[in-house]
Amino acid sequence: MKIETTFIKNLLIITPNVFVDKRGYFLESYNKKSLINLVEDEFVQDNESLSHKGVLRGLHFQNPPYAQAKLVRVLTGSVLDVVVDLRKQSPTYGQHFKHILSAENKIQLYVPKGFAHGFAVLEDNTIFSYKCSDYYNKDSERAILWNDATLNIDWQIKNPIISEKDKIAEKFSNFVTPF
Repeated sequence: MKIETTFIKNLLIITPNVFVDKRGYFLESYNKKSLINLVEDEFVQDNESLSHKGVLRGLHFQNPPYAQAKLVRVLTGSVLDVVVDLRKQSPTYGQHFKHILSAENKIQLYVPKGFAHGFAVLEDNTIFSYKCSDYYNKDSERAILWNDATLNIDWQIKNPIISEKDKIAEKFSNFVTPF
């Protein structure tokens, strides 16, 4: 397993070792021992979504004490995965990081607590999977407006398909961070 740091502290790119032969492939998608010195979180819930090309989901997070760290990956298809640092004391507060995650590259992203997360779907029938460090709590669910001018995120898709909830998310300029 190859683990890379990013310009945002604690945000990690994880590339598993993939063993390919004539039957297909094998990979270890998660190994607590491999991440023990980098990730303090215990994952308690796995989620999966199916989306079609042009769907944009995000930017979502949960307030403390239900904040979630996530380990995200794509099982089929591909996404442009985007995170925004919401940690007020961080030197990268308000900055975003994006990376293509796909079934082909098998790259995973570890997103610590204190980040908003979203993704733009680049292929039909994309299955997105993520481990979470806390259980979903509807009352602590929040979202930052995906196309907020302050964040200036290029999602690489035109006219995305967005949920009603994401259309009315909070502007970053009005946002008061709980982190």
